[in-house]
Amino acid sequence: MAHPVDVPVDPERGAAVKAADRAHVFHSWSAQAVIDPLAVAGARGSYFWDYEGNRYLDFSSQLVNTNIGHQHPKVVAAIQEQAGKLATFAPAFAIDVRSEAARLIAELTPGDLNKIFFTNGGAEAVENAVRMARLHTGRHKVLSTYRSYHGATAAAINLTGDPRRWASDTGSAGVVHFWGPFLYRSQFHASTEAEECERALRHLEELIAFEGPQTIAAIILETVPGTAGIMVPPPGYLAGVREICDRYGIVFILDEVMAGFGRTGKWFAADHWGVTPDLMTFAKGVNSGYVPLGGVAISERIAETFAHRPYPGGLTYSGHPLACASAIATISAMRDERIVENAAEIGERVLGPGLRELAARHECVGEVRGMGVFWALELVRDRSTREPLVPYNASGADAAPMARFAAACRQGGLWPFVNMNRTHVVPPCNVSEAEAKEGLAVLDAALSVVDGG
Repeated sequence: MAHPVDVPVDPERGAAVKAADRAHVFHSWSAQAVIDPLAVAGARGSYFWDYEGNRYLDFSSQLVNTNIGHQHPKVVAAIQEQAGKLATFAPAFAIDVRSEAARLIAELTPGDLNKIFFTNGGAEAVENAVRMARLHTGRHKVLSTYRSYHGATAAAINLTGDPRRWASDTGSAGVVHFWGPFLYRSQFHASTEAEECERALRHLEELIAFEGPQTIAAIILETVPGTAGIMVPPPGYLAGVREICDRYGIVFILDEVMAGFGRTGKWFAADHWGVTPDLMTFAKGVNSGYVPLGGVAISERIAETFAHRPYPGGLTYSGHPLACASAIATISAMRDERIVENAAEIGERVLGPGLRELAARHECVGEVRGMGVFWALELVRDRSTREPLVPYNASGADAAPMARFAAACRQGGLWPFVNMNRTHVVPPCNVSEAEAKEGLAVLDAALSVVDGG
């Protein structure tokens, strides 16, 4: 069972919370009548717990956003202090915490991404980055990969490559999808990373030729695709896309909403490859989601487009003081407590070796991939054929093997991140070595359930 913790146990309160939720809350991405949401009583650090006193190690970081864990005292205090000083103010004004948050973020972004447009989250950041690219170039098409997720708003959902796009894909947003590199399930019949990189770049360039370079405003990529599978790009790929964009006058957008702010063991995933995009979107880890915040980091060249031409976009809560105060406190805490360095060290010393050991013991693990605290286990029926444990976009009985795996994780006191035939190992960036090893032990037991299934 999940581990009991020393917190007040109040099943009646939990039942009331659950009943109110079921009566009034409409949940995202869900068939409302069949979901059974857990009533959460509290959280701290890498754990949260329910009203029955059961504790769960959060190996999902919620939606891969609580990079500094739950209830970090410095961030909570900053929000409380800011609420007492100036709780909200319109974005047209210069506010100290807004200016400081922008300065700190610009200090961390690569290259000349020195201007920050604040949004309330990642999808809005993508919407505005695409709008900036289209206005800057005067072109309309945007290219994105099939294995991607960029958000659920109008343009962002069209850019998304996974099945969540299908119900809302009107085909009217000028979006063209292409195959990004993924050696384990290569679309290019590649056998090495070098072949995968070269063939993926050739595929992209051929697609651009057939679509018409003069019609393409931007290429948007998740630096390391997240929900779609944590597929670390092969060496040279991002630099190759940068070169293609430069050659054809295409804006290069990197989506760092999930991969940014320490998740890969560096402040931004782009830092691993020394690539600077024209626009970079961020959210999630910028303040661990304590108050909704996202944004676009803008290069000098694109910012200059709007120096004397109004940018036609904005949000009532852009650069909200409470959100900006929490971002300042988060970045400061991450620096003071070496949280980014911890993510790199835990990935290299604990998670990477530990997950590879699990793969050696469990036939259902087809591949281990990742970096920092950003990992995926690809679960398969057959290692030799690489047949996924469950079919693509499976539901109901077809998805039962993954449901059994997730249930075994929760039974062992770990909350997993499960998508299709994968489990993602994405604890907070400040997860301790002991917590990481605790999670690996639960995963080991849960994978045994899959092996035996």
